[in-house]
Amino acid sequence: MAAAVLTHWRRGVFQTVGNGAVGLLSTKFIQGARQKSSVQYISRPDLPKLAYRRIKGKSPGVVFLPGYGSNMSGQKAEALQDFCKSLGHSYLRFDYTGHGASEGVFSEGTIGTWKKDVLFMLDEVAEGPQILVGSGMGGWLMLLAAIARPEKTKALVGISTAADHFVTAFKSLPLEARKEFEDKGAWTIPTKSNEEGVYSVSMDFLKEAENHCILQSPIPITCPVRLIHGLKDEDVPWHISMQVAERVLSADVDVILRRHGQHRMADKDDIKLMVYTIDDLIDKLTTMV
Repeated sequence: MAAAVLTHWRRGVFQTVGNGAVGLLSTKFIQGARQKSSVQYISRPDLPKLAYRRIKGKSPGVVFLPGYGSNMSGQKAEALQDFCKSLGHSYLRFDYTGHGASEGVFSEGTIGTWKKDVLFMLDEVAEGPQILVGSGMGGWLMLLAAIARPEKTKALVGISTAADHFVTAFKSLPLEARKEFEDKGAWTIPTKSNEEGVYSVSMDFLKEAENHCILQSPIPITCPVRLIHGLKDEDVPWHISMQVAERVLSADVDVILRRHGQHRMADKDDIKLMVYTIDDLIDKLTTMV
């Protein structure tokens, strides 16, 4: 059972700190114990190569989808590799076009571009049924992929899910502000998620993104869905996860709100919650089989 193996994994990464509480061991310890999978590249006809890391193992596998401007080397992605390796399940993470180690120009990417990246990796690299784990924009892509590849998607875990967010956030701006950004050709968004402190989103990007909005009607997803969101997320409002939960057709949907959680959801307890949630889903799916 997954839960039994998770107990062993906790011993390698977590330690008891008193009164039954569990604390994360130092980053130095974890990095020293970690055996990283090597970066590989996959070619596509007339499209940029995508960089990825993969661990082969049992099904269901886990696929991690990072957020806008992020990459496959973040804390959540690394923690999931440790977990999946200890459990013996397959794990795939990759960089979208223009992100991280992949080829392509970031500013030329669109939601449609990155959706194609996800579907390509599911079709050509991921083997068997998968649990998709999407962070931020990756949560939006996770939902789009689940709609397009229902036979491959066995469960979803969204973290600070940003479904439709760029489009709805822009449309919620005052008319004068929207007109100003439209005249400039780009929307500048304050953020704490990068060193620059802003995201710059082109009007062409927003227009293309409208083709992939999913919150205006029922979402045809029937697999188990878990949505984790921080109430202090200043980039993507937590109520988006609530909207997703209301619209998916699945009867098995849980929303977990972290009172002090921020957008990145990369604190020790955030990562533990993510791992425990995935472990529970693996247990559930394995029991169903």
